[in-house]
Amino acid sequence: MTEAPPPGENTRAVHLPPPPVPAQSALGGAVWRSTTYSFDTSQEYADVLGDRAPGYSYSRVDNPTADAFAQAVAAMEGVRAGGGVAGQAFASGMAAISAVLLAFTHAGAHVVAPTAAYGGTYGLLAELLSRFGVHTDFVDTTDLGRVRAAIRPETRLVWAETLANPTMAVADIPALAEAAHEADALLVVDSTFATPVVCRPLEHGADLVVHSATKYIGGHSDATGGVVVGRGGLIGPVRTVRIHTGGMLAPDEAFLLRRGLETLPLRVRRQCDTAAQLAAAVARHPAVARVDYPGLPGHPGHETARRLYDSGPEGTRFGAVVTITPYGGRAAGMALADGLRLGLVAPSLGGTHTLAGHVASTTHRQMDEHALAAAGIDPGAVRFSVGLEDADDLIFDVTNALTAIGHAGMPDGAFNP
Repeated sequence: MTEAPPPGENTRAVHLPPPPVPAQSALGGAVWRSTTYSFDTSQEYADVLGDRAPGYSYSRVDNPTADAFAQAVAAMEGVRAGGGVAGQAFASGMAAISAVLLAFTHAGAHVVAPTAAYGGTYGLLAELLSRFGVHTDFVDTTDLGRVRAAIRPETRLVWAETLANPTMAVADIPALAEAAHEADALLVVDSTFATPVVCRPLEHGADLVVHSATKYIGGHSDATGGVVVGRGGLIGPVRTVRIHTGGMLAPDEAFLLRRGLETLPLRVRRQCDTAAQLAAAVARHPAVARVDYPGLPGHPGHETARRLYDSGPEGTRFGAVVTITPYGGRAAGMALADGLRLGLVAPSLGGTHTLAGHVASTTHRQMDEHALAAAGIDPGAVRFSVGLEDADDLIFDVTNALTAIGHAGMPDGAFNP
């Protein structure tokens, strides 16, 4: 065999020496940005691509950094759920939600979902999947009788939210799981608002758990992603949809989201504590018509949350979202959000900053007035995602904004700040 000549400069530039593989364990996760992986043989390539052998071929199919993130969330969600819990990472929370719905529904299939569902979920079911013959009944999922009445022989999924957006309604996950399983349907729980620090639905009978990892898991408003966690037999179809639809999480985002998990308990515990203080303080303000927060004893889901949610030295963790409805309707709600100085008018939630959004014009803009009323959402409602600011500073800011909007919509003489 003729000896090859020294490679030319272009060949040398393309075929660089491989990077070293450290023998020691790195504390920071690796970022595998490669879209493409090479193989020793064509047969190995075929076996990996055909799922007959482990490995990586193309990053739309699988990526090591994304897998590391999904496995980490599965470990946190499934710590007491027994073996076999796996996860799949997605480019966004809506990509994760879409994959679950596409994996387990078909033309003629039926879904039971909350009337107070997240607006993106509502829009996907009501406006898009309905065009392909998937039928949905939106019911109050805190009313088990209504859930059971809505379930049909063709029901494939019962959809729930650990904490509903924005009413903070609390799902009785064990009861919903029983109702779904009696009908051979799956219970899927969007647990974005809770995180594994507050509640782990798999421990209470859920089949699949969905997160928008953009929120608390990432925690710093700098990475977008989603994740689905469940038993391995159910995760396979979800992965297949992800591959076909191209909703793969990018490696840099996966690195940031996995890093966020390391401080998730510290952040969420602090945010829950501050949210409880804020809810208690503003509930007494005369400009406030209603406060939705399950940590308040008068909230309809208070006792269910105490039964299902984790607790620590600070008490039960009731989540870190507080929805405040001032008197005066839509105009008063927008004025409340605009009157903040510390809280920021911004989308999303779960980050270090406190964010406020007028619900009817933003997150639930897909819903008309009738749908909002059916979901128990007042046109003036403002959702607060509590951040890591000092509780006293945040309470002062919100109280000042409430006082500034004054007695709008209240009976004469009733406002006495």
